[in-house]
Amino acid sequence: MILITGANGQLGHDFSRIFKEKDLDFIATDYKELDITDIDAVREFVKGKDIKLIINCAAYNNVDKAEEESEMCYKLNAYAPRDLAIVAKEIGAEYVTYSTDFVFNGEKKSPYTEEDEVSPLSVYSKAKAEGERLVLETYENSFVIRTSWVFGIANNNFNKQVINWSKSRDVLGIVDDQTSVPTYSYDLALYSLKLIETKKYGLYHLSNSGVASKYDQAKYVLESIGWTGTLNRAKSSDFVLPAPRAEYSKLDSSKLESVIGEKLPTWESGIDRFLQEMREKGEL
Repeated sequence: MILITGANGQLGHDFSRIFKEKDLDFIATDYKELDITDIDAVREFVKGKDIKLIINCAAYNNVDKAEEESEMCYKLNAYAPRDLAIVAKEIGAEYVTYSTDFVFNGEKKSPYTEEDEVSPLSVYSKAKAEGERLVLETYENSFVIRTSWVFGIANNNFNKQVINWSKSRDVLGIVDDQTSVPTYSYDLALYSLKLIETKKYGLYHLSNSGVASKYDQAKYVLESIGWTGTLNRAKSSDFVLPAPRAEYSKLDSSKLESVIGEKLPTWESGIDRFLQEMREKGEL
């Protein structure tokens, strides 16, 4: 049996979809069914369910709000992942949790590998970095997977924001000085499973291949949907946001690709399939 936490988010939704396709037994929970910040509630929940794998897709993702809600952010992004690792260890289940490219400060200017030192800039990224450390120290049969700029059908994301803006505006300004890799949540789930099957535990980077600025990503989405407005380049300094962002945080996924023996799809291919999903659901 597989337990998913944070099942209503983009990644949790796609894990559920893949498990249904593969006819695997799983339990999908969100905060209403399971409070992962309460370790005793987690222990009680897993009792007698023969859980062999716990996949933690739950997270506090509001990067700017985290600056004023640091306690909640640390609870969800640092201590809950550790507590899930403790419970996984107690019941002998494998464990997977997710982190972010935000743990880097962006000063390197070349793709970040798993060997690079973390240097988080915001409360959100500090909590994520702490979560990584705690999980890897707590349980050896864990995967900690860093990813970047996730988008999927199940929730709001940058692609959907851009599409919504395009419906009411003829001119858009998108920053071109934040660079990483947009990652399709379906690919993130699918290639996570391929990694889990190897049982080669540890820290990994998993993002779609290629590199893009927010401007590049928006341009690709807008051209794909046939928007005829004007897209302008903007700078991060044009927008006042509480949490600082790294200018460059592309992750190098070659360690994972070498372990699974497969190349990850491009971010453009991910957006193509995401837009097709939106069309099929009548959202585009």
